[in-house]
Amino acid sequence: MDSLTQIVLGAAVGEAVLGREIGNKALLYGAIAGTIPDLDVLASHFTDTVTALEIHRGFTHSVLFSVLFAPIFGFIVTKYEKYKSFKSWTLFFFLALVTHPILDAQTTWGTQLFWPLDIRLAFKNVFVIDPLYTLPFLVFLMLTMFQKRNSTKRRLYNNLGLIISTSYLGLTLILKGISYQTFTKELAVQQIKYTEIETKPAPLNTILWTANVETEDAFLIGNSSFFDKNPIVFSSYPKNHHLLGDLANHPKTKRMIAISKGWYTINKKGNTLYFNDLRFGTLSIQPNAQNFVFKYKIDVDANGTPFFIEEPKGKRDAKKLIKDLWQRIQGN
Repeated sequence: MDSLTQIVLGAAVGEAVLGREIGNKALLYGAIAGTIPDLDVLASHFTDTVTALEIHRGFTHSVLFSVLFAPIFGFIVTKYEKYKSFKSWTLFFFLALVTHPILDAQTTWGTQLFWPLDIRLAFKNVFVIDPLYTLPFLVFLMLTMFQKRNSTKRRLYNNLGLIISTSYLGLTLILKGISYQTFTKELAVQQIKYTEIETKPAPLNTILWTANVETEDAFLIGNSSFFDKNPIVFSSYPKNHHLLGDLANHPKTKRMIAISKGWYTINKKGNTLYFNDLRFGTLSIQPNAQNFVFKYKIDVDANGTPFFIEEPKGKRDAKKLIKDLWQRIQGN
């Protein structure tokens, strides 16, 4: 999830564990701890794109990381804080750290919660930014901040924030199940043969859902709102995997394919190849859009080694997407 959401979650968890003992410091430490796992993004400054993508939401988003570093952070804090309970601080940091990847596991990218096992959990029931999850949570957290440390209202507000936000995640799983049924029924009606289907919410909401559908030679992408009255329109994207040629056998290309879980297409402009990660769709909900959220230019050096360079995203596309989303959510 986005940084603000992780800050809010970390602060609320921190308050639940040590709010009575240290007051608003629990919110502050929790907010800091809740962002620590995302420091793995710094890897992009020191490694190539493929390696950075492999590292992201890996070790720092695992239970192992939380187990190892919670006592370390707890030990450090007890050296300068008046509240000296090492056990309480360790529990505090463990919960603030581990809830971060558990929340991230709800998104499309997912997390390697059980690292070093090569298992990436991605339930895909919320978008990486979801105002309906974050804003109510933030409101209750702010109400918590202005209550006295031992106040009953302080516990109430913080608990309500945790309960409502968690209940919303449960609701999104139900909505995902409903949308899945909608898509599979529509595919049957349109007599589309497919080998795999994945559904996820469109950006910033859980009313409009997107399906990625794999067929023999192409991937289909369709959108469905709970307010739709007309059939779903699926856009087709040829796989074009053959365009990779010998590059398909290069270890770095294989790693990139593994990262995308096989949901990728290749297109060619002039003599340049592009790798499109379809898991995150396009920066548009218009049919047959080509502005993929994650598009990588493939450069090849003299030794035949491919380098994947992420293409910049257009700000105009993002602004237009928000406008189009609002219209599409209301139904087709």
